[in-house]
Amino acid sequence: MQIQPCGPLRGEITVPGDKSISHRAVMLGALANGTTHITGFLMGEDCLSTIDCFRKMGVEINITDDEVIVEGVGLHGLEAPSEALYTGNSGTTTRLLCGILAGQPFTVTMSGDPSIQKRPMGRVMKPLREMGASIEGKNDNFCPLTLFPSELHGIEYRLPVASAQLKSAILLAGLYAEGQTTVIEPAPSRDHTERMFRALGVEIETNGSTITLNPPEDLHAVDIAVPGDISSAAFFLVAGAIVPGSELTIKNVGVNPTRTGVLDVLRDMGADITESNFRDEAEPMCDLTVKYSKLHGVEIGGAIIPRLIDELPVIAVAAAFAEGETVIRDAQELKVKESNRIAAMVAELTKAGVDVEETDDGMIVRGGAKPHGASFETYKDHRIAMSLAVLGLAAEGTSRIDEPEVVAISYPDFFNTLERLGD
Repeated sequence: MQIQPCGPLRGEITVPGDKSISHRAVMLGALANGTTHITGFLMGEDCLSTIDCFRKMGVEINITDDEVIVEGVGLHGLEAPSEALYTGNSGTTTRLLCGILAGQPFTVTMSGDPSIQKRPMGRVMKPLREMGASIEGKNDNFCPLTLFPSELHGIEYRLPVASAQLKSAILLAGLYAEGQTTVIEPAPSRDHTERMFRALGVEIETNGSTITLNPPEDLHAVDIAVPGDISSAAFFLVAGAIVPGSELTIKNVGVNPTRTGVLDVLRDMGADITESNFRDEAEPMCDLTVKYSKLHGVEIGGAIIPRLIDELPVIAVAAAFAEGETVIRDAQELKVKESNRIAAMVAELTKAGVDVEETDDGMIVRGGAKPHGASFETYKDHRIAMSLAVLGLAAEGTSRIDEPEVVAISYPDFFNTLERLGD
């Protein structure tokens, strides 16, 4: 696909529903008593993988034009699948399902695509085993994973890294454990699981960095409105900030404080971003308006990293158009995403003439010289593909994106939305 530099981006858009919340809505809806109606659900490949897995375990899930309807089977109503569960490219599906499957009375095998089969699962397996789970994996770290029936008990577990996937896997296993389950975070990570638990009647307490769950007798179905995904909005926030003359509004974006690091960083860089129409239901959301502005380099690291880990590739693009040096550190987690996102972005920004240097835990981007178009590789990673497309909008000359179809994982209509804004 070719990307040409464009004139001002103007208009109003909505972005797909939040991927993290969409996954959890299906999972917890399946385990609840009653019917869950999910609006704003992300119809991307990752979330459809979650639906497929639960259908294989006997959960009736219907998709209409405007909602997903989950007929819950209760905490103990899942059935043994007749075949292995396939999680596609979805790390969230794979890791969170580990927590749920650890407490089931049947044996189940789970695997995903070649990318998932390279992503480490050992750090999820370790606490689940401490809870009593019987789980095996290739080389004791990779998919395929097989989970066997076992009796679980609550533990207190200090996370080695701030990871919402790891935290959620432990808390989901805690639904089936005897006694309390406590997770201690080194820094706050996204708290969608805890919020949804509370909405469904689970007794869960957050005290600073400590989250404690008391296992419930059952979950009570509630309707769930999924806000727009701030990770998807981030591409347009950066595009609006770096394409001269732009002004665009992104409607109904989730602004959960554990996810808004991208707003903090872009504003620190000088981006003109305003919020309006704020409302707070189970998840807070608002409309975001971004205008073109001159950006400058910043340092990004420490506790803010878990709040913007998925947005760092496109933040690196913003840094390429900013004056001065941007340092991204403490971001080792980027190495074990759909691709090694540090190496990928350094390689592709270098093709565009950006002065960028890879470090052990991040990168240093020295802005000032306008990037030029190039033939970019996506590494089969949706966020890399969309980040490089944003770069192409403001670069000099034509850019080419290989395998653009990978954006279907989280944002199937991404390129159509870009084209409409450019028009």
